[in-house]
Amino acid sequence: MHQLILLRHAKAAPANAAPSDHDRPLTDAGRQAAAAIATAMRKAGLAPDVVLVSTALRTQQTFAELETAGVWDEWPNIDSLPVLYMASPNRIRDLLRELPETVRSALVVGHNPGLHDLALAISGPASSQPDLVRLNDGFPTAAMAEFLVTTPWRRLGAHGATLQRFIKPADIV
Repeated sequence: MHQLILLRHAKAAPANAAPSDHDRPLTDAGRQAAAAIATAMRKAGLAPDVVLVSTALRTQQTFAELETAGVWDEWPNIDSLPVLYMASPNRIRDLLRELPETVRSALVVGHNPGLHDLALAISGPASSQPDLVRLNDGFPTAAMAEFLVTTPWRRLGAHGATLQRFIKPADIV
C-alpha cells in the first residue's frame, strides 16, 4: 500500500499581475493558506518520499511553504516537472504510475482541474463519507487530499484509492 497526497497550489495573483499564467505569484493570503496547510501536514506526519511539483511559480511557492514549515525530517526526492503545469488527470496518473514500488508516499503539487478530476476518479463514486462529500463539492486553492492507494503504482486507476482526509485552508485558518 502507498500514500498519495494531492495539494493544489495556494491562491495566486490575478492573470494580469504577471507576464504569463505560468509566472503568477502567490498572494499574501495564498502564502498564509499554504503555510497553514504545511503546518497541518507536519502535525499529521504527512512527509512524502517523493514530491512531483509543477514548474509554475505559484506551485513552486506553495512547495516552498512546505519546506519552510519543515514538513519532512528526511528530505524527499523532488522533481519539478513542466508537464505538471495544467496537466490532465490522466497525465498526472501516468506520472504516478511510473513511480517505483519502493516509493511509500508521493506528493503532487499541481493545478485544477487536473488534481480535482484525478482525486474524484481514484476515490470512486460519491458516498456519505463527509470528506468525500466535501471533495465532490470542489478542490479549492491550497486544499490537500490524502489517499491510501491499494494497488501498485503502475495500476493506479479508477477506484484504486481510499480518501483518508481532505483539508481546506478554511478548515484550519
